[in-house]
Amino acid sequence: MIASDAMKPGRAWLRFRAKTKRFIERDAIPAAERTVDVARQVADEAATALLGRDFEKRLARVPSRTSSGALDPFGFELSTAKYAIAGAAFLHRAYFRTEVFGIDRVPHGRVLLIANHSGQLPLDGMVVGAAMFFDAEPPRVIRSMVEKWTQTLPFIGTFLQRIGQVVGVPENAKRLLRQGEAVLVFPEGARGISKPWSERYRLQEFGLGFMRLALETDTPIVPIGVVGAEEQYVNLGNSESLARMLGMPTFPLVPQWLIPGGQLPLPTKYRLYFGEPLVFEGDHDDEDSVIEEKVSVVKNAIAELLARGLRERTGIFR
Repeated sequence: MIASDAMKPGRAWLRFRAKTKRFIERDAIPAAERTVDVARQVADEAATALLGRDFEKRLARVPSRTSSGALDPFGFELSTAKYAIAGAAFLHRAYFRTEVFGIDRVPHGRVLLIANHSGQLPLDGMVVGAAMFFDAEPPRVIRSMVEKWTQTLPFIGTFLQRIGQVVGVPENAKRLLRQGEAVLVFPEGARGISKPWSERYRLQEFGLGFMRLALETDTPIVPIGVVGAEEQYVNLGNSESLARMLGMPTFPLVPQWLIPGGQLPLPTKYRLYFGEPLVFEGDHDDEDSVIEEKVSVVKNAIAELLARGLRERTGIFR
Protein backbone atom coordinates (compact mmCIF):
# COMPACT_ATOMS: atom_id res chain seq x y z
CA MET A 1 0.00 0.00 0.00
CA ILE A 2 1.41 3.40 -1.04
CA ALA A 3 0.93 6.25 1.38
CA SER A 4 -0.70 9.38 0.00
CA ASP A 5 1.17 12.68 0.03
CA ALA A 6 -1.16 13.84 2.81
CA MET A 7 0.03 11.00 5.01
CA LYS A 8 3.75 11.64 4.48
CA PRO A 9 5.53 13.73 7.12
CA GLY A 10 6.29 17.25 5.93
CA ARG A 11 9.83 18.54 5.53
CA ALA A 12 9.35 21.01 8.38
CA TRP A 13 8.38 18.18 10.72
CA LEU A 14 11.38 16.10 9.65
CA ARG A 15 13.73 19.04 10.26
CA PHE A 16 12.15 19.67 13.67
CA ARG A 17 12.51 16.01 14.63
CA ALA A 18 16.15 15.93 13.55
CA LYS A 19 16.95 19.12 15.49
CA THR A 20 15.19 17.75 18.56
CA LYS A 21 17.17 14.53 18.38
CA ARG A 22 20.45 16.46 18.04
CA PHE A 23 19.50 18.69 20.98
CA ILE A 24 18.70 15.70 23.19
CA GLU A 25 21.90 13.84 22.28
CA ARG A 26 24.21 16.89 22.31
CA ASP A 27 22.77 19.05 25.11
CA ALA A 28 19.95 17.48 27.17
CA ILE A 29 21.52 14.12 28.01
CA PRO A 30 24.96 15.56 28.96
CA ALA A 31 23.22 18.25 31.07
CA ALA A 32 21.18 15.60 32.87
CA GLU A 33 24.31 13.52 33.48
CA ARG A 34 26.11 16.59 34.88
CA THR A 35 23.15 17.30 37.17
CA VAL A 36 23.20 13.74 38.47
CA ASP A 37 26.96 13.94 39.03
CA VAL A 38 26.60 17.23 40.96
CA ALA A 39 23.72 15.82 43.02
CA ARG A 40 25.75 12.73 43.85
CA GLN A 41 28.75 14.88 44.84
CA VAL A 42 26.58 17.04 47.10
CA ALA A 43 25.03 13.92 48.62
CA ASP A 44 28.48 12.43 49.20
CA GLU A 45 29.67 15.60 50.97
CA ALA A 46 26.50 15.75 53.07
CA ALA A 47 26.85 12.08 54.02
CA THR A 48 30.48 12.59 55.03
CA ALA A 49 29.60 15.67 57.07
CA LEU A 50 26.77 13.87 58.84
CA LEU A 51 28.44 10.51 59.35
CA GLY A 52 31.98 11.58 60.16
CA ARG A 53 35.30 10.69 58.62
CA ASP A 54 35.25 7.13 59.91
CA PHE A 55 32.12 6.29 57.89
CA GLU A 56 33.97 5.02 54.82
CA LYS A 57 36.21 2.92 57.06
CA ARG A 58 33.17 1.33 58.70
CA LEU A 59 31.57 0.80 55.30
CA ALA A 60 34.71 -1.00 54.12
CA ARG A 61 34.49 -3.33 57.14
CA VAL A 62 30.92 -4.45 56.44
CA PRO A 63 30.93 -8.22 55.85
CA SER A 64 29.59 -8.41 52.31
CA ARG A 65 30.12 -10.36 49.12
CA THR A 66 29.46 -7.20 47.15
CA SER A 67 32.01 -4.53 46.30
CA SER A 68 30.99 -0.91 46.73
CA GLY A 69 30.22 -0.45 43.04
CA ALA A 70 28.43 -3.70 42.20
CA LEU A 71 24.96 -5.16 42.65
CA ASP A 72 24.33 -8.37 44.51
CA PRO A 73 21.72 -10.87 43.19
CA PHE A 74 18.95 -8.96 45.00
CA GLY A 75 19.93 -5.53 43.63
CA PHE A 76 21.78 -4.33 46.74
CA GLU A 77 24.45 -1.70 46.08
CA LEU A 78 26.74 -0.42 48.84
CA SER A 79 27.44 2.86 47.04
CA THR A 80 23.70 3.65 47.07
CA ALA A 81 23.01 2.18 50.50
CA LYS A 82 25.33 4.72 52.13
CA TYR A 83 22.81 7.49 51.40
CA ALA A 84 20.10 5.52 53.17
CA ILE A 85 22.54 4.95 56.04
CA ALA A 86 23.10 8.71 56.22
CA GLY A 87 19.36 9.31 56.55
CA ALA A 88 19.05 6.53 59.10
CA ALA A 89 21.99 8.01 61.03
CA PHE A 90 20.17 11.33 61.38
CA LEU A 91 17.08 9.58 62.75
CA HIS A 92 19.17 7.33 64.99
CA ARG A 93 21.58 9.91 66.43
CA ALA A 94 19.82 13.27 66.25
CA TYR A 95 16.07 12.93 65.84
CA PHE A 96 15.16 9.89 67.97
CA ARG A 97 18.36 10.05 70.09
CA THR A 98 18.43 6.27 70.28
CA GLU A 99 19.87 4.36 73.20
CA VAL A 100 21.05 0.84 72.38
CA PHE A 101 21.33 -2.01 74.88
CA GLY A 102 22.87 -5.45 74.39
CA ILE A 103 23.84 -5.15 70.74
CA ASP A 104 27.04 -7.05 71.51
CA ARG A 105 24.81 -10.12 71.90
CA VAL A 106 24.26 -10.29 68.13
CA PRO A 107 26.45 -13.17 66.88
CA HIS A 108 28.66 -12.93 63.82
CA GLY A 109 27.48 -14.65 60.69
CA ARG A 110 23.91 -15.44 59.78
CA VAL A 111 21.27 -14.30 62.24
CA LEU A 112 17.58 -13.52 62.32
CA LEU A 113 16.75 -10.25 64.07
CA ILE A 114 13.14 -10.45 65.25
CA ALA A 115 11.49 -7.26 66.52
CA ASN A 116 8.14 -5.74 67.35
CA HIS A 117 6.78 -3.49 64.61
CA SER A 118 4.95 -0.18 64.93
CA GLY A 119 4.82 3.48 63.99
CA GLN A 120 2.75 3.59 60.75
CA LEU A 121 5.97 4.13 58.74
CA PRO A 122 8.85 1.61 58.97
CA LEU A 123 11.24 4.01 60.68
CA ASP A 124 11.86 1.40 63.38
CA GLY A 125 13.56 -0.75 60.75
CA MET A 126 15.78 2.16 59.70
CA VAL A 127 16.83 2.78 63.30
CA VAL A 128 17.62 -0.91 63.90
CA GLY A 129 19.68 -0.83 60.70
CA ALA A 130 21.55 2.29 61.84
CA ALA A 131 22.31 0.67 65.20
CA MET A 132 23.69 -2.43 63.48
CA PHE A 133 25.93 -0.26 61.32
CA PHE A 134 27.16 2.29 63.87
CA ASP A 135 26.99 0.42 67.19
CA ALA A 136 27.72 -3.22 66.30
CA GLU A 137 31.16 -4.73 65.84
CA PRO A 138 31.82 -5.46 63.08
CA PRO A 139 29.39 -3.02 61.43
CA ARG A 140 26.61 -4.82 59.59
CA VAL A 141 24.23 -3.80 56.81
CA ILE A 142 21.03 -5.64 57.63
CA ARG A 143 18.65 -7.05 55.04
CA SER A 144 14.99 -6.42 55.83
CA MET A 145 12.05 -8.42 54.56
CA VAL A 146 9.46 -6.06 53.02
CA GLU A 147 5.89 -6.55 51.84
CA LYS A 148 5.42 -7.66 48.21
CA TRP A 149 3.22 -4.66 47.43
CA THR A 150 6.14 -2.25 47.94
CA GLN A 151 7.66 -3.53 44.70
CA THR A 152 4.67 -2.16 42.78
CA LEU A 153 5.48 1.43 43.82
CA PRO A 154 7.24 3.42 41.05
CA PHE A 155 10.92 4.07 41.81
CA ILE A 156 10.48 3.10 45.48
CA GLY A 157 10.67 -0.62 44.78
CA THR A 158 14.00 -0.23 42.96
CA PHE A 159 15.39 2.08 45.65
CA LEU A 160 14.48 -0.41 48.37
CA GLN A 161 16.38 -3.10 46.48
CA ARG A 162 19.45 -0.86 46.14
CA ILE A 163 19.60 -0.25 49.91
CA GLY A 164 19.30 -3.92 50.78
CA GLN A 165 15.60 -4.55 51.30
CA VAL A 166 14.27 -7.84 49.95
CA VAL A 167 10.76 -9.07 49.20
CA GLY A 168 9.75 -11.23 52.14
CA VAL A 169 9.37 -14.68 50.59
CA PRO A 170 11.04 -17.79 52.08
CA GLU A 171 13.32 -18.40 49.11
CA ASN A 172 14.90 -14.96 49.41
CA ALA A 173 15.36 -15.21 53.17
CA LYS A 174 16.95 -18.67 52.96
CA ARG A 175 19.41 -17.50 50.33
CA LEU A 176 20.43 -14.47 52.39
CA LEU A 177 20.91 -16.53 55.55
CA ARG A 178 23.04 -19.07 53.71
CA GLN A 179 25.21 -16.14 52.60
CA GLY A 180 25.78 -15.25 56.26
CA GLU A 181 23.62 -12.12 56.31
CA ALA A 182 21.79 -10.48 59.22
CA VAL A 183 18.10 -10.54 58.28
CA LEU A 184 15.54 -8.33 60.03
CA VAL A 185 11.99 -9.67 60.25
CA PHE A 186 8.89 -8.12 61.83
CA PRO A 187 6.56 -11.11 62.43
CA GLU A 188 3.62 -8.83 63.21
CA GLY A 189 3.79 -7.50 59.65
CA ALA A 190 1.15 -4.94 58.69
CA ARG A 191 -0.77 -5.84 61.86
CA GLY A 192 2.03 -4.32 63.91
CA ILE A 193 2.80 -1.23 61.91
CA SER A 194 -0.89 -0.22 61.82
CA LYS A 195 -1.60 -0.63 65.54
CA PRO A 196 -3.86 2.13 66.88
CA TRP A 197 -2.74 4.24 69.84
CA SER A 198 -4.84 2.18 72.24
CA GLU A 199 -2.93 -1.00 71.28
CA ARG A 200 0.62 0.36 71.58
CA TYR A 201 3.16 -2.12 72.96
CA ARG A 202 0.62 -4.93 72.73
CA LEU A 203 2.19 -7.52 70.47
CA GLN A 204 -0.06 -8.67 67.66
CA GLU A 205 -0.18 -12.20 66.28
CA PHE A 206 3.21 -13.41 65.02
CA GLY A 207 3.61 -15.18 61.71
CA LEU A 208 5.30 -18.59 61.79
CA GLY A 209 7.54 -18.24 58.75
CA PHE A 210 10.59 -16.86 60.55
CA MET A 211 10.71 -19.86 62.87
CA ARG A 212 10.53 -22.33 59.99
CA LEU A 213 13.42 -20.41 58.38
CA ALA A 214 15.48 -20.57 61.55
CA LEU A 215 14.95 -24.32 61.86
CA GLU A 216 15.66 -25.07 58.21
CA THR A 217 18.85 -22.98 58.06
CA ASP A 218 20.05 -23.59 61.64
CA THR A 219 20.06 -19.84 62.31
CA PRO A 220 20.10 -18.20 65.76
CA ILE A 221 17.36 -15.71 66.58
CA VAL A 222 18.01 -12.44 68.42
CA PRO A 223 14.82 -10.86 69.85
CA ILE A 224 14.67 -7.05 69.80
CA GLY A 225 12.36 -4.79 71.78
CA VAL A 226 11.84 -1.39 70.14
CA VAL A 227 10.55 1.24 72.57
CA GLY A 228 9.59 4.69 71.28
CA ALA A 229 8.25 3.94 67.81
CA GLU A 230 4.77 3.14 69.14
CA GLU A 231 4.16 6.84 69.94
CA GLN A 232 5.72 8.56 66.93
CA TYR A 233 2.31 8.79 65.20
CA VAL A 234 -1.11 8.86 66.85
CA ASN A 235 -3.25 6.35 64.93
CA LEU A 236 -6.96 6.39 65.75
CA GLY A 237 -7.77 3.30 63.71
CA ASN A 238 -7.60 1.85 60.21
CA SER A 239 -9.82 2.13 57.14
CA GLU A 240 -10.26 -1.19 55.34
CA SER A 241 -12.19 0.41 52.46
CA LEU A 242 -9.44 2.95 51.72
CA ALA A 243 -6.81 0.23 52.00
CA ARG A 244 -8.65 -1.90 49.42
CA MET A 245 -9.16 1.07 47.10
CA LEU A 246 -5.45 1.99 47.21
CA GLY A 247 -4.19 -1.60 47.09
CA MET A 248 -2.49 -1.27 50.47
CA PRO A 249 -2.47 -3.81 53.30
CA THR A 250 -3.80 -1.17 55.68
CA PHE A 251 -4.64 2.55 55.74
CA PRO A 252 -4.12 4.18 59.16
CA LEU A 253 -6.21 7.16 60.23
CA VAL A 254 -3.62 9.61 61.56
CA PRO A 255 -5.00 13.16 62.09
CA GLN A 256 -1.43 14.27 62.77
CA TRP A 257 -0.72 13.97 59.03
CA LEU A 258 -3.29 16.71 58.28
CA ILE A 259 -1.48 19.26 60.44
CA PRO A 260 1.25 21.36 58.75
CA GLY A 261 4.51 19.67 59.70
CA GLY A 262 2.63 16.74 61.20
CA GLN A 263 3.90 14.43 58.50
CA LEU A 264 7.12 14.23 60.48
CA PRO A 265 7.06 11.69 63.30
CA LEU A 266 7.01 13.02 66.83
CA PRO A 267 10.59 13.19 68.21
CA THR A 268 10.07 10.34 70.65
CA LYS A 269 13.02 8.78 72.44
CA TYR A 270 13.95 5.40 70.91
CA ARG A 271 15.41 2.57 72.96
CA LEU A 272 16.55 -0.69 71.38
CA TYR A 273 16.94 -3.76 73.57
CA PHE A 274 18.74 -6.75 72.03
CA GLY A 275 18.08 -10.03 73.85
CA GLU A 276 20.16 -13.17 74.20
CA PRO A 277 20.38 -15.31 71.04
CA LEU A 278 17.85 -18.14 70.93
CA VAL A 279 18.63 -21.40 69.16
CA PHE A 280 15.85 -23.85 68.32
CA GLU A 281 15.90 -27.46 67.20
CA GLY A 282 13.28 -29.44 65.33
CA ASP A 283 11.76 -30.05 61.91
CA HIS A 284 10.84 -26.94 59.94
CA ASP A 285 7.93 -28.91 58.44
CA ASP A 286 6.35 -29.64 61.83
CA GLU A 287 2.67 -28.93 62.43
CA ASP A 288 1.72 -25.32 63.09
CA SER A 289 0.94 -26.13 66.71
CA VAL A 290 4.54 -27.27 67.28
CA ILE A 291 5.99 -24.22 65.53
CA GLU A 292 3.66 -21.93 67.48
CA GLU A 293 5.15 -23.13 70.77
CA LYS A 294 8.62 -22.08 69.61
CA VAL A 295 7.32 -18.76 68.25
CA SER A 296 5.73 -18.03 71.64
CA VAL A 297 9.20 -18.25 73.24
CA VAL A 298 10.45 -15.47 70.94
CA LYS A 299 7.29 -13.42 71.41
CA ASN A 300 7.58 -13.67 75.20
CA ALA A 301 11.25 -12.65 75.03
CA ILE A 302 10.32 -9.51 73.07
CA ALA A 303 7.47 -8.76 75.49
CA GLU A 304 9.93 -8.92 78.41
CA LEU A 305 12.33 -6.55 76.62
CA LEU A 306 9.47 -4.11 75.98
CA ALA A 307 8.36 -4.31 79.61
CA ARG A 308 11.92 -3.56 80.73
CA GLY A 309 12.15 -0.57 78.39
CA LEU A 310 8.83 0.86 79.51
CA ARG A 311 9.85 0.48 83.16
CA GLU A 312 13.20 2.17 82.66
CA ARG A 313 12.13 5.19 80.64
CA THR A 314 10.99 8.36 82.38
CA GLY A 315 8.89 9.71 79.53
CA ILE A 316 7.98 9.37 75.85
CA PHE A 317 10.41 12.10 74.79
CA ARG A 318 13.31 11.47 77.17
